Amino acid sequence: MKIGELSRATGTNVETIRYYERIGLLPEPERTGGNYRDYVPAHVERLSFIRHARGLGFDIADIRSLLNLGEEPDQDCGEADRIASGHLAAVERKIVQLEQLRSELGRMIAQCRGGQIADCRIMQALGDHGMCEGEH
Repeated sequence: MKIGELSRATGTNVETIRYYERIGLLPEPERTGGNYRDYVPAHVERLSFIRHARGLGFDIADIRSLLNLGEEPDQDCGEADRIASGHLAAVERKIVQLEQLRSELGRMIAQCRGGQIADCRIMQALGDHGMCEGEH
């Protein structure tokens, strides 16, 4: 299949496919006589894996490691578990940070009394980090 077909089959932008090839996440396909890329089902499978992992927030380095692990199906899955567990811990930290951010924004908005920008508590809090209750 050509790159446009791979793009449609996986819902991936053509430029993203080319980027994944450039950085080695997706192997470059053979070329046709007309010099078109000729993708095979293995490309669809690998690109689908990459897209799903990206959708779950895994970074490129972790995806590369997971793909490398997948090339040795008989090995222990401890490393895959370590990678996924590390990503889960990072997500949990982000959730805590987002909850703090939501709380602070809610507090700022609740203090807004309307009126003129010169007296706006939101603008004052944004200009003076000391007015915030916590770190964010």
